Amino acid sequence: MTAEPETDKPDYLDEISGEVWQGDAYDLIAKLPNESVDLIITSPPYWGLRTYGQDHNEDILKEWTAEGNDALETPSYDWYRLHGGMLGLEPLPEWYVDHLVEILQRGAAALKARGSMWVNIGDTYFARWSSIRMNGRQGLGGNPRQRRKTPMGGYRQEKQLLLVPARFAIAMQQKRWIVRNDLIWHKPNVPPRPEKDRLRLAHEHFFHFVKRAKEGRPSYYYDTTPLEEGGRDVVTVNVRSGSDGHSATFPPELIRPRIISSCPPDGLVLDPFCGTGRSLTVALASGRRALGFELGDDFSEAARANILAVQGQLLA
Repeated sequence: MTAEPETDKPDYLDEISGEVWQGDAYDLIAKLPNESVDLIITSPPYWGLRTYGQDHNEDILKEWTAEGNDALETPSYDWYRLHGGMLGLEPLPEWYVDHLVEILQRGAAALKARGSMWVNIGDTYFARWSSIRMNGRQGLGGNPRQRRKTPMGGYRQEKQLLLVPARFAIAMQQKRWIVRNDLIWHKPNVPPRPEKDRLRLAHEHFFHFVKRAKEGRPSYYYDTTPLEEGGRDVVTVNVRSGSDGHSATFPPELIRPRIISSCPPDGLVLDPFCGTGRSLTVALASGRRALGFELGDDFSEAARANILAVQGQLLA
């Protein structure tokens, strides 16, 4: 495994078993050769929930408008990060959706024509003064938190469920992606919430995207045999405890059917926001190859250690 990509050789990715490259997904995903990835599966940082221990410029909206720009005009992700911005902590959810789509779109060429992309994304309630945690779930637990003021306007109103997943999926459609499924992950063990005027949010969205065909209908790899009984678009999987300091890791039961159904054996699975590498280890244990990108030092090292552990088990 290596922290630096070595894509000078055209067949380099064919030699990968399991690797983690440390850096910004925006940069790394653009380095991949065309038609080199069978499956992209990921759960990016959600909007307005966690810092993951990273620094963020809370004055970035002021800096953007000071340059004569409108607040509702989204800066490029490159401008945003160069001015201290972090994905998931954009001052407006509109910026977040645009940045996430921009990053994933840079990986479109790397995804094979018969490949798939699965993106798990949760929603957020709007609050003018929101609570941002370094880790953990919003508003719960004893994790350190900070307050920040978020501009109101339009659909950004107090107590509003922002429908971020739907806005993201529609934005992807506008980039010519085909949405094949909006899988609902039902989480039966969600913790209680203090609110008394709404139902508990007990689900997240897991979108399945494929490329639009140049002619006719899309055709892509898909094996229905490993799917959950009934093959329905609602699956019930308990939320699991995080690992290695990361509170938002994938439950293996949720992603294993996605990986096996959407990536052929020995195909390459990419997670551009891999965290501690849960999707990578599940891919390896399922007979696939795995590549992850991670920005943070600690999570990158944890992901590499988890990959080594699975590889050792497979060789035992």
